[in-house]
Amino acid sequence: MGYVLGFGQFGATNIADVGGKGARLAELSRLDGVRVPDGFCVTTDAFRQVVAEAPAVAARLGPLARAGAGDPEAIRALSADIREAVESVDLPAELVAAIGESLARIGEDVPCAVRSSATAEDLPDASFAGQQDSFLNVVGLEEILRHVRLCWASLFSERAVTYRRRNGFEDRKVRMGVVVQRMVAADAAGVLFTADPVTSNRKVAAVEAVRGLGEALVSGRAAGEVHAVRDDRIVTRPDVARPVLTDEQVVRLVRLGRRIEAHFGQPQDIEWCLADDEFQIVQSRPITTLFPIPSVDDGENHVYLSVGHQQMMTDAIRPLGLSLWQLTTPRPMAEAGGRLFVDVTAILAKPAGREGFLTTMERSDPLMRDALQTVLDRDGFLRTLPDEPPTSAPTPAPKPAPASASASAGAAPVQEEPDPAIVEQLIRENRESVDALRREIREPTGTALLDLIMADVEELRRLLFDRRGHRTFMAAMEATWWLNDRLAEWLGETNAADALAQSVPHNVTSEMGLALLDVADAVRPHADVVAFLRRVADEDRAGDDAGDGFLDEMARLPGGPEARDALRAYLDAYGMRCAGEIDVTRTRWSERPAMLVPAILGHIANFAPGESRRRFERGLQESRQKEREVLERLRALPDGERKAAETKRMIDRVRAYSGYREYPKYGMVSRYFLYKQALLREAGRLVGEGVLQAKDDIFYLRMEELRDVVRTGEADADLIRERREAFRSYEALTPPRVLTSDGEALTGRYRRDDVPPGALVGLPVSAGTVEGRARVVTDMARADLAPGDILVTTSTDPSWTPLFVTAAGLVTEVGGLMTHGAVIAREYGLPAVVGVDGATRLIRDGQRIRVDGTAGHVELLP
Repeated sequence: MGYVLGFGQFGATNIADVGGKGARLAELSRLDGVRVPDGFCVTTDAFRQVVAEAPAVAARLGPLARAGAGDPEAIRALSADIREAVESVDLPAELVAAIGESLARIGEDVPCAVRSSATAEDLPDASFAGQQDSFLNVVGLEEILRHVRLCWASLFSERAVTYRRRNGFEDRKVRMGVVVQRMVAADAAGVLFTADPVTSNRKVAAVEAVRGLGEALVSGRAAGEVHAVRDDRIVTRPDVARPVLTDEQVVRLVRLGRRIEAHFGQPQDIEWCLADDEFQIVQSRPITTLFPIPSVDDGENHVYLSVGHQQMMTDAIRPLGLSLWQLTTPRPMAEAGGRLFVDVTAILAKPAGREGFLTTMERSDPLMRDALQTVLDRDGFLRTLPDEPPTSAPTPAPKPAPASASASAGAAPVQEEPDPAIVEQLIRENRESVDALRREIREPTGTALLDLIMADVEELRRLLFDRRGHRTFMAAMEATWWLNDRLAEWLGETNAADALAQSVPHNVTSEMGLALLDVADAVRPHADVVAFLRRVADEDRAGDDAGDGFLDEMARLPGGPEARDALRAYLDAYGMRCAGEIDVTRTRWSERPAMLVPAILGHIANFAPGESRRRFERGLQESRQKEREVLERLRALPDGERKAAETKRMIDRVRAYSGYREYPKYGMVSRYFLYKQALLREAGRLVGEGVLQAKDDIFYLRMEELRDVVRTGEADADLIRERREAFRSYEALTPPRVLTSDGEALTGRYRRDDVPPGALVGLPVSAGTVEGRARVVTDMARADLAPGDILVTTSTDPSWTPLFVTAAGLVTEVGGLMTHGAVIAREYGLPAVVGVDGATRLIRDGQRIRVDGTAGHVELLP
């Protein structure tokens, strides 16, 4: 397209030719009522010929490509070397002439802005804001040429290279255009966000304004006056005598921003300036940090709860995983940002159901409850609907007795006593059903396989939502609440049930953590095997995924067969598990056993042989001792024999039934892994026939779409590619606990004043207090815990259980009273606080902290 183009010669589709910023400015200049300062763009073709193909630069790009995001020193040195080469490159005469000719049309002595415009910039899913350089008040051809080189060189700044690494962009595939634009003698300037950047509310626009040029504001050197506008009405204005913008100007600017937003089809981050009471737009980019909104077209307001926060898995899920989870669950779920949400609008709109729902949320996740209350307190957001008269006498939902009940009213929960033999029966039925599926799923292919899986999902649902199972773990939960309420009232004990729930039988997840200690016992005596596994762990950390091939190599070492057999037996029992296991597309332990090796090596280093038996027995004895102590104290009270008898019955319930709570999910992920193995075999066949390009293409298709591909032998490669790109953008987003149809993301607050100054507040889920070194862990496979360390992470699911064996306490950002981390922490007797907002950011790795799992806070120690 040539070396230089005027704004009128290209548009939004020319990102490859002029970069994201240039293409959007040209598009803006075409919109009625939108003024854009005059300018031109040095094209990416000029960059390619002058810079990318220059021998001095091309020779350095190879070493830079090999430097990963985890090697900042190499990136720093290599990128500096490339920048120096770019800044000294010779410009061809025809490029100099073309720039000079375009500059003459603006005016050679007119101050200009020279702005970087990379092809990976101002994109719908990655803005790259601030990653490349821009320069203001550049005057004269020679200075323009020098600053064009500086913009090119900024493509290889350390921050820009690192940003590309983290967002999956290759250095060689990114090109740089340069925008040269007449500077505006601005009376005021600033930024307009067409969606609130703090709350993400799409109906609230935020305007920041300063006098003069806005560069100080954009660069963060100065704070602007802030206005918030909703429906052409200013809802927040600066408290100053003479604001930078009048109310009329603010509303006019927001209307202009809404026009730009409508044209581009998504919320915009717009840089503007004001001269002679006229707004001019100097940049508009998509706001890429907003969490998407579930699609709904009924014109009503809606409130959504995050499923991921309840499942302790807030990561994005691929389409196959989303569709299978939706098929599994009993109620409809909305999708947004690669996550699932439950629409609770109807529950909140009806007074009869609302209070019980909010009470349940208060117990399980106070932050969600507070976020919901924030929405309910807003007049007019949700309509109140009349309660529907019952068509028949419904069975009331079981509710725990309130803590304020009188001592004489110590009645048992509504839930009737299940048969004590039911737990073993339910586990046996689930195991037999999974074994039957394992036999049946081996042979079918094509549509027969998809039909079998879809039919088996119904069997999975039957087992997951078996009313007998629900009665069983509800009996345990209600007994837990009863114990905590009554023993707090009668004995002043806080969360007394935690100590009484250690080492309960039939808890498949806690058994899984202890079983890995037995694997460590099988490995420990063999020095060659231990050394071999250290090498495997190092290679896995470096990204060398050996699958399960290392097991056979290990078997050739002295003691290797015993170690291999122990690990394979563990994988046979638990290999279907992994982090984020509700997503069927996630890599399972059986697919990459090296993920377990760091935990095995940690157990070898930190524990003596037989630790699993000692640990279980210790928890059992502590529980029994606590039971004796509680019952003895109760008998000394007025009416003590009755209180002790009722308490004993509730303790027996907790110990008999609470272990079963983990088993339905274990059965579910067992089936998911069988589905995945069969579907990947089918994907291999489709790749061999040329229908798919890669086996994991199936992860980006929904179950019904995959069935169509299998049936027709045709796949939409463009759709798969688009979904891959969308998933990558979703991975960078953090889902809110509560989301509204306005796009507002609410996290909730703990409204407490009973914590030490500076402490981080959370939900107490496992009683006790512990001090120790914080280990902030984001990847279980790379965890390095020693006894006494406190595990700090975003969230945990059953795959994290092996780390609980070593940890002395637990802190998570996500979680509730009955989520995985809470249940297993109580089972192992670890003090735990969950729902600590920002814990992995506010707590430094290695810092000493005190975790109070009884009161629910974390203190940062000197």
